[in-house]
Amino acid sequence: MNPFERLDLPVVESDLARLEGLLAESVIFGDDYLDQVTTHLIYAGGKRLRPLLAVASATGGARAASSNDLLGGVALELMHLASLYHDDVMDEAEVRRNVDSVNARYGNLIAIVAGDYLMARSAAIAADLGTDVAGLLARTLAWLTRGQVSEVRTSFSVERTEKDYYEAIEGKTASLMSSSCRVGAMTAHLDADQTEALAEFGRCFGMIYQLRDDILDLTATNNQLGKPAGQDLAEGVYNLPTLFALRDARVGDELRSVLGAALDDEARERARKLVVATDGIGETMLAAKSFMAQAHESLAVVPHAPLRAGFGSLIESLLEDLPAY
Repeated sequence: MNPFERLDLPVVESDLARLEGLLAESVIFGDDYLDQVTTHLIYAGGKRLRPLLAVASATGGARAASSNDLLGGVALELMHLASLYHDDVMDEAEVRRNVDSVNARYGNLIAIVAGDYLMARSAAIAADLGTDVAGLLARTLAWLTRGQVSEVRTSFSVERTEKDYYEAIEGKTASLMSSSCRVGAMTAHLDADQTEALAEFGRCFGMIYQLRDDILDLTATNNQLGKPAGQDLAEGVYNLPTLFALRDARVGDELRSVLGAALDDEARERARKLVVATDGIGETMLAAKSFMAQAHESLAVVPHAPLRAGFGSLIESLLEDLPAY
């Protein structure tokens, strides 16, 4: 997915090029070692979806972004990057964005401290943008933490519920997407109705984004994923297709007997095939389409037609390349 092609707002693409320099500048401290650590994932690239949502929400592609619009996007991206530093320590990840993860290169302690530093810089930028934006970032961090705790609390649990699952992904993924749209509306001083509509669009975008990721974890090839298919199963993160499969009358009991502990490659592939053999992926697609309908409903409040069309196309692209089940 090329988000700029789907958004089709050239001014926003130009704004994101400007933001890229601000992103690195915002974390450079003047210490060569620390600067290498804090810019490691920034220079590794990424889609920059959160800044894109922030800037597009602020400008609609109708004008160049102001410095505050850009800084709002920077604050959200830094919070996202900080969460990646911490997640990779928890997951013992070795690769992120096709480069060594920070923990693999510099060690867990440095990765944790550097993640804390990125979070602090995010908070400082938010504070400079005003108390409302600072409050938003604080609430977003609380949602992130809640989502992470929910996921850890239910890891390896075959009794995990859909409520548990949605609580985790709304915190870990959707909260940042929603806050990205909201901060753009705030820096642009949009009215309350537009602000809430854009924030709801961002929430739905984040939910679909994670549902898509969970489907791909089970159906994409190892080369497409950059990790073994079914890795969530091996790590005890039972996503929505797996929860549906556990209730399947034909394979649910067998799947339950395989899960509940860390899996070797053979057991992981067995579990993956069991999930794929059920309606779990199809049911997950239906859930994603429900969030899609909510997203389009929220966009109806947005008065700027090019932004409505761009955001509508962007969110639809999330489901277009998924396999049919």
